[in-house]
Amino acid sequence: MKKKIKQFTKDQAIKEIDKLKKDLFNFRFQKINGQLKNYAKVSETKRSIAKLKTFLEKNSA
Repeated sequence: MKKKIKQFTKDQAIKEIDKLKKDLFNFRFQKINGQLKNYAKVSETKRSIAKLKTFLEKNSA
């Protein structure tokens, strides 16, 4: 993911953040219902969102 982030444009990064937020929302519901098999996906998704937000912050200046 890290190498992909450097190749993103600003619009692509924003779209990816939106997609990851939707995934995170779905993971939370799966976790509550006991359907989530891999709990590491939740923290991995949060980290990816944070990396993309950092990328946007650095490139906006």
